[in-house]
Amino acid sequence: MQQIRGNDSAGARFRAAVREEKPLQVVGAINAYTARMAEATGFRSLYLSGGGVAANSLGMPDLGISTMDDVLTDVRRITDVTTLPLLVDIDTGWGGAFNIERTIRSMIKAGAAAVHMEDQISTKRCGHRPGKELVASEEMVDRIKAAVDARTDEQFVVMARTDALASEGLKAAVERAQAYVEAGADMIFAEAVTEIRMYVEFRRAVGVPLLANITEFGQTPLFTREELGKAGVDIVLYCCAAYRAMNAAALKVYETIRAEGTQRSVVPIMQTRADLYRYLDYHAYERKLDELFAREKESK
Repeated sequence: MQQIRGNDSAGARFRAAVREEKPLQVVGAINAYTARMAEATGFRSLYLSGGGVAANSLGMPDLGISTMDDVLTDVRRITDVTTLPLLVDIDTGWGGAFNIERTIRSMIKAGAAAVHMEDQISTKRCGHRPGKELVASEEMVDRIKAAVDARTDEQFVVMARTDALASEGLKAAVERAQAYVEAGADMIFAEAVTEIRMYVEFRRAVGVPLLANITEFGQTPLFTREELGKAGVDIVLYCCAAYRAMNAAALKVYETIRAEGTQRSVVPIMQTRADLYRYLDYHAYERKLDELFAREKESK
């Protein structure tokens, strides 16, 4: 397949954002509309969570149930409405070497800028749950090699995630990360880190950009961007914060309407129609329609 080259690919934009914002804040966007709001807020990169797709698009737990096509549907919707580079969670790659090759090429074609792939077994679990099982380091190395070899955009980012810290300890997790970089991983995602000093160890050992996943209600404390920057972290990921807040607000609205027979008391927590229209650029679409209809009338 023809290689994509140049500085304007999605992958190139992601790499540039990592270089230019220290550390880069990457915020989760669970759908196209939240992607638009995140861009309007000033973020330079977006993230699509595999667990978020499972929960919000499928209504299922993050246990390796969702498929590549499930994730691609949301990738396309997001990349259709924003030029911000999108980092995508592809779990374990959805199969062997040829499946991983297909995944990478499909993600690039759909407009993704980067993916992260993890070293769990295919029936994976949420990174902050107990009972995670890992494949051998050698098997993960083969996954990375397949992903790197499949790239049709030389700037597309293949990020390796290791979940080894919880079960194998820091030394083994760092060694795995080093092996993944040697296999061609462009960046490292150390999952479920419990102490700030651990990021220092990872960053010193791998020599490539390092991502910290700062997710609520998990194993990792809510370290600040400043603390993480001092520890050598290059990318700070807020994977699920927005959709957790959205879901809590939605549940409150449902419960209130059911209990009170009206939504009056929860209107203050809702986004207004005016704000919805603002982030959708709704009035620009209306103006375009008016122009088109005016031309049609003039031509008659």
